[in-house]
Amino acid sequence: MTKQEIVSISDLCVKVNNVTILDGLNLTVNQGEIHAIMGPNGSGKSTLAKVIAGHPNYNITNGTIKLKGCDITDIDPEVRAHMGLFLAFQYPIEIPGVSNIDFLRLSYNCKRKANNLPELDPLSFFQFISKKLELIGMDAKFLNRNVNEGFSGGEKKKNEILQMALLQPILSILDETDSGLDIDALRTIADGIKKIFTNEQSIILITHYQRLLDYIKPDFVHIMHEGKIKYTGDHTLAKELERNGYDLLNIKVLQ
Repeated sequence: MTKQEIVSISDLCVKVNNVTILDGLNLTVNQGEIHAIMGPNGSGKSTLAKVIAGHPNYNITNGTIKLKGCDITDIDPEVRAHMGLFLAFQYPIEIPGVSNIDFLRLSYNCKRKANNLPELDPLSFFQFISKKLELIGMDAKFLNRNVNEGFSGGEKKKNEILQMALLQPILSILDETDSGLDIDALRTIADGIKKIFTNEQSIILITHYQRLLDYIKPDFVHIMHEGKIKYTGDHTLAKELERNGYDLLNIKVLQ
C-alpha cells in the first residue's frame, strides 16, 4: 500500500539577517512515519521547524514546502495550523492571565471553525478534554492554571503533548521536546506521544540526544549540517552518533 505524502520540502533556502541558515534542504515525510533530525548546534534544525510552521522572521529565498500536496510556503502560520500542522516548542512560553482550559478550547474551536465544523460549548469541551488528559496521564488541575505559568519543565512539555492530542495534527514537529527533562519526565512524555500517534499522522522529532529515541523509535534519522541534510539512516544511526559523535558526519559525507 502506497503511503500518502504528508510534507515535501524541496531545495529550501532560508536567510535570517542576510545570513544563510538553510541551504538547499530536501525532506519528504509520509503518512505514519516518524523522522528524527539530529545535528550539531547551528546546523539549522530549529530554523527548519520554525520555517515549516511559518515563522515570519525567516526569509525563504528559494524552494517550496508542501503539506499534503498544497504549497504552504507563503501561507500564514494560523492557516497552516488549521490545515493540520503543529509545532511543540523547545521552550514553551507562559501566558499570564489566560487559563489553560480557555486557551485549549479557543484553539480547538478555531480549528473546527476553519474547517466548517461546529464549535464545542464549554461543558462539551470539558468532557472531551478530560478524555485527553486521562490518555496522557495529566492531572485535571492544570486546566485551571494559567498557560504554563509556574509549570515545571516536564509539565510544560506535557502541556504541549496535551495540545497535540487535542488538535490531532497530521504533522507534528517536536523541537527538542526532551530538552531539560529528567529520565522519568522523558519517559512520561514519550509514552504520551506514542499513545496519541496514529498511522494517519507523521512526526518530525528534532533532538540532540539519542535517549528520546530509546522510547520513540523513528523510521528515519537525518543528520543536518550547514543547513542541509547530509546523511540519512534508520534508527541505528542515532546510536552510532551517540558512540562516535559528529566526527561520524565527515566519514559519512566522504563515502
